[in-house]
Amino acid sequence: MYVRAKKALGQHFLKDPKIAKRIVDSLVLSDYNENNKIDVIEVGPGTGVLTQFLANEPAINLKLVEIDSESVEFLKIHYPALESSLFEDDFLRMELDDIFKGEFMVIGNFPYNISSQIFFKVLDYKGRVPQVVGMVQKEVAERLASPPGKKAYGILSVLLQAWYSIEYLFTVDENEFIPPPKVKSAVIRLRRNSRESLGCDEALFKAVIKTSFNQRRKTIRNSLKPLIGGLVLPESYLFAKRPEQLSVEEFVELTLIVNSLKETQTT
Repeated sequence: MYVRAKKALGQHFLKDPKIAKRIVDSLVLSDYNENNKIDVIEVGPGTGVLTQFLANEPAINLKLVEIDSESVEFLKIHYPALESSLFEDDFLRMELDDIFKGEFMVIGNFPYNISSQIFFKVLDYKGRVPQVVGMVQKEVAERLASPPGKKAYGILSVLLQAWYSIEYLFTVDENEFIPPPKVKSAVIRLRRNSRESLGCDEALFKAVIKTSFNQRRKTIRNSLKPLIGGLVLPESYLFAKRPEQLSVEEFVELTLIVNSLKETQTT
């Protein structure tokens, strides 16, 4: 299903139902059925190209969040059974605890200009979000799925890979959208890994990552100076590396070192 609707928040509407079906089928639902449903929230359903397939999936208890009023009216008309599950709201500002009491999955053709913010919000609920399937700008997908040592590897790569296994599933050509974006898109899948704890202070972990990548061309020894000030760093192979060379585990190790230094400073 596709009808013309105005573009909202950088949204481009997918016109090929085969691709839409492939995106929905990327959700791994083998642990769920009509007697054991999983809550799923579709972000930015637009005119329902994904919704038409999600609504027919017996293992899914579907919620929709759409900020564009024209799209909301379209969805109410064409999916009346979902009206009580449709939220005209900004996903980034929603209190998801008010909607979901247990686990929930996230899916959508994410608006390009807020896709990174959507993933940061997912991290806020990482203990309750076992899976995310999203279509984003190709470069964003490559960044999120990138292993250490690659140019695309960055802040969000590390933060997400600490908690999720990330798969780059397939590329979608720009001509599959109305209006066509100027870039290619890609579909990625995030599946929660078995990590229950980082083993370090999570807020400091984020600060170490962000500070390191703010000067990504420098070695860790130099890029961390804004965070550690004049503290003397101990000997470690980590400080001779650049941030894109460090794995999640090495950032955890680095965080423990920085934490130890800060504790020494305060005693």
